Amino acid sequence: MKLLGKKILDDFKQKHADAQSQIESWIAEIEEAEWNTPHDLKSRYPKASLIGDQQVVFDICGNKYRLLALVSYKNGMVLVKKVGTHKEYDNWNIN
Repeated sequence: MKLLGKKILDDFKQKHADAQSQIESWIAEIEEAEWNTPHDLKSRYPKASLIGDQQVVFDICGNKYRLLALVSYKNGMVLVKKVGTHKEYDNWNIN
């Protein structure tokens, strides 16, 4: 998959050093992934929350942090929209 929005992740890693290695691993896995359907994604990330047809929330660092992404299976792209603490996630307006 082509990953867009890496600056959001880079900025987050600067503020939350404990998440750095897991985010870097997530980036590497996403860029190697070839998802054609939400089922493909869920087979690798069973705890990911699918919201609608394209939005996905990933747990980072054992659910300490949340990452919201938009996945275009047809175009092979993942766009990072937000990443934050679990408390910040509680205030996100996700539709």
